[in-house]
Amino acid sequence: MGDKLHYFDYAATTPADPRVIASMCECLGIEGAFGNPASSSHAAGTKARSLVEQARAQVAALIGAEADEIVWTSGATESNNLALKGYADAATGKRHLVTSCLEHKAILDTMASLEARGMTVTYVRPSPDGSIGVEAVKAALRSDTGLVSLMLVNNEIGTLTDIAAIAPLVRAAGALLHVDAAQALGKTPIDVKAMGIDLLSMSAHKVYGPKGIGALYVRREVAARIAPQMHGGGHERGLRSGTLATHQIVGMGTACALAASGMEADTQHIARLAERLLDGVRDLEGVTQNARAARRIVHTLSLTIGLPGFFPFMLAADLAVSSTSACNSASGAPSHVLSALGLDAEAASRTLRFSIGRYTTPEDVDRAIECIRTVVAQCAPVAACAREA
Repeated sequence: MGDKLHYFDYAATTPADPRVIASMCECLGIEGAFGNPASSSHAAGTKARSLVEQARAQVAALIGAEADEIVWTSGATESNNLALKGYADAATGKRHLVTSCLEHKAILDTMASLEARGMTVTYVRPSPDGSIGVEAVKAALRSDTGLVSLMLVNNEIGTLTDIAAIAPLVRAAGALLHVDAAQALGKTPIDVKAMGIDLLSMSAHKVYGPKGIGALYVRREVAARIAPQMHGGGHERGLRSGTLATHQIVGMGTACALAASGMEADTQHIARLAERLLDGVRDLEGVTQNARAARRIVHTLSLTIGLPGFFPFMLAADLAVSSTSACNSASGAPSHVLSALGLDAEAASRTLRFSIGRYTTPEDVDRAIECIRTVVAQCAPVAACAREA
């Protein structure tokens, strides 16, 4: 057992980049830009406002949006709620929604709340490879479909959804397209205009920024179709009231600027480490990579160790690795994503999500390989006995 905990849970959260931390610290304390960005009558407020707008432009640049189309929120969960409930509250017709069985709980639970309020929802099932197919989405569209919500990158298995191919179908149906990009931001190129996205949710802490801050891209032409969910001073184009957290916003802006300049290098680094990890375990008995055949990002690997006697906690002393998403882990429920892929409860309980990031090292990966090989060797006699029984 080593002294260092090797971190493989970047999909749950990332450590803040030191450059992000430095930019945030400049917005705290009497010497910093601590003013209320809404206070336009003095220099402290205008300085804070200038930094907020700079950050807004940095976030917009990463996704190909205009700065005034970025609405600050507390994170992707709030962004998802604002997009979905905001549409539902403003809708005068078209009360059918489409999503998928693989979405994050922030979408699925919000959809359930809207169903309880009289909306109807169709849940698209994944293809055998774990992806959400274009034809499956097309088949779910109806004349009364008002909004389609799909994640760009799945948080558990890393699969990519072909949003650019789905968007024209949604537009032809007269519906809005919302995309949960919490796991995609900074990991894969996003151009909301070229991809035909109307609403897009983001979170800073998935991209080496601070927790507690996120944003919703709202295409200028559809803003009037989204009702605010938080009322007060009419901030953020009237869509989200509340005093802006300058230091967190600046942190998100810096994180997005760093992602824009470093995405290619980060991805190459992570791809090498992901392949190193797979090379080290693919010959082991019972180890299966989920959604291997689908289009995926390299950052997230879902591995099932299908051996009797194996439990994820056996790795906890050395590796920070998830057995499911953070939200499912908190509830103790089996992964709905793995269940939708056809894994039974036992297989899902023996599945690990390795998510690799900017600060992962080859030494971290080698330690992970060593730990996995050790527990597989420990479980092999149990598996042999089970086969003989």
